[in-house]
Amino acid sequence: MADTVLYEVSAGLATITLNRPEAMNALNIATKVALREAVQEAAGDDAVRAVLLTAAGERAFCVGQDLKEHIGLLASDRETGSSHTMSTVKEHYNPIVRALVEMPKPVVAGVNGVAAGAGFGLALAADYRVVAENAAFNTSFAGVALTADSGISWTLPRVVGPGRAADLLLFPRSITAQEAQELGIVNRLVPAGEFRAEAEKVARALAEGPTVAYGAIKESLAYALSHSLQESLEKEDELQTRAGKSEDHVIAVQAFVNKEKPKYLGR
Repeated sequence: MADTVLYEVSAGLATITLNRPEAMNALNIATKVALREAVQEAAGDDAVRAVLLTAAGERAFCVGQDLKEHIGLLASDRETGSSHTMSTVKEHYNPIVRALVEMPKPVVAGVNGVAAGAGFGLALAADYRVVAENAAFNTSFAGVALTADSGISWTLPRVVGPGRAADLLLFPRSITAQEAQELGIVNRLVPAGEFRAEAEKVARALAEGPTVAYGAIKESLAYALSHSLQESLEKEDELQTRAGKSEDHVIAVQAFVNKEKPKYLGR
């Protein structure tokens, strides 16, 4: 795994850190490959019970595609008559976003600064966003004559509604963390000086929680957005049965009866 992405697992929490602060954590090919590997590893590791996706530095979470690299790749495509450069959506962004959204464990995005383009998409692919007060968001795509990628056409309207999503995509602008909170993009807004500790605190709390139940909650929310009431009720029945068979459910009920704090096993 390239050093542009750091990966660490501790006490059930996988911390994935974008590590190109000098480039505002822009996504060049090496970073996208490393991020894909890290996210997929976390998704497939039963020892990982939650994921914290964050970034090094104070200025940016991720400003999206590395346009300095991108312009060179476009020039090469023009010379060869190919369109290989844009295959990054299929090869990198799509599998990264699918792994974040579909893994049966909670994902926290710790947004420490600017999140633009695919960086915004990565933040939206998480289940919960802890955001520093000095952060900002921008869809950016139309500003470089591109359409949405990194799952943002799916995630953004689900968070802010289709009308606001169209506005933010057609007329890209910088959204302050405070406005993003009003739009529902931010789950927890914290002072910049407290950001790192708070993001880790939230992620660790989820890593210590009932993992099976969290996975079922993620699945039920995604399912209900595109299915009927009857279908959603049936899905709830299926998922509740699954959660009810977990060891953590028994632990939780026993702890409640005994007036104790449950110590979950994640299974």
